[in-house]
Amino acid sequence: MKVMVIGASGTIGRGIVENLQKDHEIIRVGKTQGDLQVDLTDEASVKQLFTQSGKVDAIIAATGSVHFGPLAEMSSEQFNSGLQDKLMGQVRLVLTGKNYLNAGGSFTLTTGILTQHPIRTGVNATAVNAALEGFVLAAANELGFRINAVSPTVLTEALDKYGPFFPGFESAPASRVALAYRRSLEGIDTGKVYRVW
Repeated sequence: MKVMVIGASGTIGRGIVENLQKDHEIIRVGKTQGDLQVDLTDEASVKQLFTQSGKVDAIIAATGSVHFGPLAEMSSEQFNSGLQDKLMGQVRLVLTGKNYLNAGGSFTLTTGILTQHPIRTGVNATAVNAALEGFVLAAANELGFRINAVSPTVLTEALDKYGPFFPGFESAPASRVALAYRRSLEGIDTGKVYRVW
């Protein structure tokens, strides 16, 4: 299959590419690097991405930023940054990308463990992830293509940076998280969230 991986140079993205590249043709997409570039917060950039790529068999989004900070100090602009980046970025990818998927194609989006297990300073992340999971659940009924999400715990490779924010959480290596993306890509499920905790 020809598989587009957005966020291919990130920790999860590298794990996905490593797992899939021996069996599939991978189009690596990033904000500033890769085979193609895209800014998911910009509608024109997303349309340009697909104009350049042409038809693909699957689209995997392993990208998206949210705002971390105390709710008491959070502005609506800061909250909106996560909505526009991780939530609308992935939704925008589906709304435009559905026109470039071959028959039998699929989408795999990325949420996270904070949907069910909030942490201090993570209100935006929990809200965004929950909204993405709702989108996947509902879109699966109307989209005409399979759509799933992967919800990973904190990555082992990122513990030095994020570990203090996830006290008592078990981590998972990117290589194990990547298996869920393969399962979504090659399986038969739709509207499912694969939790890797």
